Amino acid sequence: MVDAFQNDCGLVSTAPRPVRKKFAKPPVKVACLPCRASRTRCGGQEPCSNCVAKGRKCSYLPSKRGGPRKKKQKASPSPEEEEAPHEDAQYAVDPAVEFDEPPGMFSQIDVLSLPGAGLRHLDFPQVGSLFQGFYGGDGSPSHVHLEAMPSPMSTTSCLVRTYGSEPEILNAYYDFIHSYFPILPPRASPQFQDRPLHCPVSPGPSSEPLMMYRPRSPLSLAISAILALIPHPDDPEPSSPASVLQRRTYSHTFAQLANSIIETECDLELSSTDPGQALSSARPSVNRERLHPMTPEDLETLLALLILSVYEYSQRGNLLKMRYRAGQALALALDKSLHCCMDNDEYSEARRRAWWMTYYCVIQGSIVSTTPPTIVINDPQFTTPYPRFESDAEGWSILIQAQQVLISATQFISDLNKSLTSQTGLHYIFERMQQLDSWTNSVLAQTDVLPMVSHEPDFGDRRETITAQSIRRISRIKLSSAQIKTHRFRAFSDIPIFIKRHCDLTAANPGNTLTDPPTKPAVQASGINNVSCSCSNLDHFQRASSTEYMTPSDSSTSSDIHPYIPQYQQYPFASGFPYSPQHSAKICLRSALTISRMFEALPYPQPLSESGQQQQHQSGQPLPRTMPSFACCLMQSSYAMFMIFYKARVAKQLSPDVESELMSDSTEQLVEDLRQGLERIIAAVSNYSFAFEALDGMRDEIQGAYQTAFPSASV
Repeated sequence: MVDAFQNDCGLVSTAPRPVRKKFAKPPVKVACLPCRASRTRCGGQEPCSNCVAKGRKCSYLPSKRGGPRKKKQKASPSPEEEEAPHEDAQYAVDPAVEFDEPPGMFSQIDVLSLPGAGLRHLDFPQVGSLFQGFYGGDGSPSHVHLEAMPSPMSTTSCLVRTYGSEPEILNAYYDFIHSYFPILPPRASPQFQDRPLHCPVSPGPSSEPLMMYRPRSPLSLAISAILALIPHPDDPEPSSPASVLQRRTYSHTFAQLANSIIETECDLELSSTDPGQALSSARPSVNRERLHPMTPEDLETLLALLILSVYEYSQRGNLLKMRYRAGQALALALDKSLHCCMDNDEYSEARRRAWWMTYYCVIQGSIVSTTPPTIVINDPQFTTPYPRFESDAEGWSILIQAQQVLISATQFISDLNKSLTSQTGLHYIFERMQQLDSWTNSVLAQTDVLPMVSHEPDFGDRRETITAQSIRRISRIKLSSAQIKTHRFRAFSDIPIFIKRHCDLTAANPGNTLTDPPTKPAVQASGINNVSCSCSNLDHFQRASSTEYMTPSDSSTSSDIHPYIPQYQQYPFASGFPYSPQHSAKICLRSALTISRMFEALPYPQPLSESGQQQQHQSGQPLPRTMPSFACCLMQSSYAMFMIFYKARVAKQLSPDVESELMSDSTEQLVEDLRQGLERIIAAVSNYSFAFEALDGMRDEIQGAYQTAFPSASV
């Protein structure tokens, strides 16, 4: 019978496959939860005949499966379209509904930790959220997508945040950017009123927008590219298609102008006329007024590249250009010997911040793209002292250490993947896991120590104090994300479908890693052995019977936080892990909740209005935070919380008779903590996406999975 089942599934092909007859009665579109758990065919009634016969409660979840298949498009097919052939094959193999939550709950969770997960790519048309259409009601995302944008000729007059002088741009930098991305020294003058130009723009046939003032420096142009994305305080409809398009147009124009000046300033004067003498000649001098009095003008090109690197990630969704801009900045920094600058003069703080923020951005590019770093993270040649916050002497050190921990955890995932595939070097991997965990906890302990506050110049605000606090929170976010990356494989490897579709990890060959009971057939879809990061196309998972799991504990705060644990080891090397699945799951949960709280605690921009009070938008919602180069940590947090919620849900389906235990007070509190944590994450990414379009997809991914998990909740 096992052989026959395997033949039906296409696992062996020793004989010609007979033509299967279609079902006399097609499978129902939605099966009830008890039938789904027992993998029996459901009649679709409420209650169904199976539940009536067995005297059990019959309940359903809403599903979007079934219905007419969407026609496949050659360019950028959606996951629904990619899943259609697999669904046909699924029904041909087994009438029972697959062990995934309708409408593909695990698929929605699973995609959250992909490299660049959720990012919209504005440089290509028709790229939207991977899970558009999974919403209830009309399913329309609240934000504007590229394909819905009107042409410039059809837009009406709207306002874009632009400024009329270099000092006003610099003041706005401190209002909107410095708290999250301190590339410049502290303010050299008191904060003054934020005064964006109040001139409605109504573009004509020309693609280049009209500008009342054109910034002179590549740095002020790059800053303007970020500021233009923040809605104008007097724009009555900042989320309208016209406003979003105009902000995008102006921002990209500023970015292109900045790149143009950068290329000009990096050119050698003789390169076009006498290339043989170009390299021996001196670099052209920069002849313009400094944007910041304590920052040499020759650093402005480098600092502009750092801002443009974040712009490419958070607005354009272009990971390649993000890394390219950071690489350009690194080349300039090394050329200026900023990595070993021991000077102690009036410009030393500016040079230190320029170097270490360059280092930060280069590492960040590797983190978000899961690629090896282009520099040695602890290179002994990097001797430049850390910058200083007057209110927190250790803040910069903690930030750089957190970045080093996170890139090491990202590399650990790659090494774990290789070891699982080859079944070699596992002892080294287990040692690495312990070392990473110990290192992360050590740096986390430093973030918990209250900073020693010294005298800080008071220019009417405490912006550097706020910046120092913000940097500590960003460091906590990064360290918590590193903990999730370090522990997530161990935490969730007791889910059979997880090992088939673990993001960033190629699934280990089931033939030499899983020790299945001899009576259980290994149901496997064709091509499953070549699972890669692009795991959203895989829809068939190894099924698990309810006998593989133990009843969960009634305490969500104890070591029994795992909703279920296998009664046998899934991997022959599982005993070598230095941590149990329960311990790793607790760490992932705690880290995910910490990330959600730290994002919530990040400060909002606080520009001064005409009345001298803190400025707010007409809509009443907070102004968007900026420079979300670490938004991937949002995805890691939501991924961990959804996985733990998923484990609890699967346990309930597999063991409906223990519903009373699962719904104990402690379990209800766990689910409530997860719901609140996810709502904080959605609020944070929604705030970012108010300005940065590439994060629309992140918001839609998380919100779509949230609405599947909590259909009665609203965010």
